[in-house]
Amino acid sequence: MYEGAVQNLIDELGRLPGVGPKSAQRIAFHILNADAADMARLANAISTVKTSVSFCEECGNVSETKLCTICRDERRDPSVLCVVEESKDVVAIERTRSFTGRYHVLGGAINPLAGVGPEQLRIRELVSRLADERIQEIILAMDPNLEGEATATYLSRMLVPLGVRLSRLASGLPVGGDLEYADEITLGRALEGRRVISEGTAVAHTAAQDFERVNREEEQEREQAAQVQAQEAKQSRRRWNSSMFDDLDSEDSAVSDPAAPAAEGVQGTVDEQLIERVLQEAEESSDKESGAEESRREGSPTDSGAGSTPELAEAEATPDLGENSGEEAPASAASEPTEAPATEQAEDAPEVFRTPDYEEKIRTIQNAPLRTPKPDVPPLPGVTYVNPWT
Repeated sequence: MYEGAVQNLIDELGRLPGVGPKSAQRIAFHILNADAADMARLANAISTVKTSVSFCEECGNVSETKLCTICRDERRDPSVLCVVEESKDVVAIERTRSFTGRYHVLGGAINPLAGVGPEQLRIRELVSRLADERIQEIILAMDPNLEGEATATYLSRMLVPLGVRLSRLASGLPVGGDLEYADEITLGRALEGRRVISEGTAVAHTAAQDFERVNREEEQEREQAAQVQAQEAKQSRRRWNSSMFDDLDSEDSAVSDPAAPAAEGVQGTVDEQLIERVLQEAEESSDKESGAEESRREGSPTDSGAGSTPELAEAEATPDLGENSGEEAPASAASEPTEAPATEQAEDAPEVFRTPDYEEKIRTIQNAPLRTPKPDVPPLPGVTYVNPWT
């Protein structure tokens, strides 16, 4: 502890913000050791500041006149107003040389613990300045601390109903900082205040458009599933590869002229009239054959003289072989019982009568090429093409 004027100077210097007892002691001894003229200039500067410097009547910034240099500058943009807490914040923003609008200094921040409320700040002056229709935007440039957040929230609730555009400085990572050393609040605000580099080429969709798109996709999936089931069912119905009825099952097959001949290597269509005509001719030929057989049986002779059979003619034409004929007789007699069951079976089976014309048509159909050509490559590996006519 010091006595007299030295201790009084240390105590007064310790009341300054940011100056502790040790710093006040070093400053006091520096004043004692300094030149008297220098200390006189320091005392004169302090007294002059208190007597000649005041605050700007419009923005609240420090000035020796009624209006500060920024408010007197006509080159400033009057449509943008930046609200700060202290005059030192104006100097910090001016150093960036990025803002060309005007300022409004509140003179502090809301701090209930220190007894500073909205009434102690220059908020009424701010509202009165909004009567100027040239102001289109207000930027809230408060410190990112508890007091600054409270002040910005109070001003936003009060200025939003006025219809003026309201914005706030972004807070986030400092230039040259590392993500791993950033705290959660700073990193979260950096994400919230991120800048958009490019909107991209994607078209924004509404909820109704998204709903319609989902419905279309589901409908396409159902159609594809139905097509797959139809293909599986068609594959199960095939009896051989490259069926001659594939053109009937295919939905994409074109309806061609039935009278036009099918081109080679191209699946033709089924001619129902031709099938009916062939069946009708087959029935007529079978009826004619049965009628001819009945007339032949009715017109056959009954007497023994005229009814010589081919067996008797063959027996008469056979020369007499003497002893050999006697040996062959038992053999032929022995063979007769074995032929009897076959003859009985032939008599029991229904007789099929086919005219030469019918046989000729069957041979022509069998020798004719198939309408379904043999595929160059089998549908399945190792599967051979089966001719249904053979």
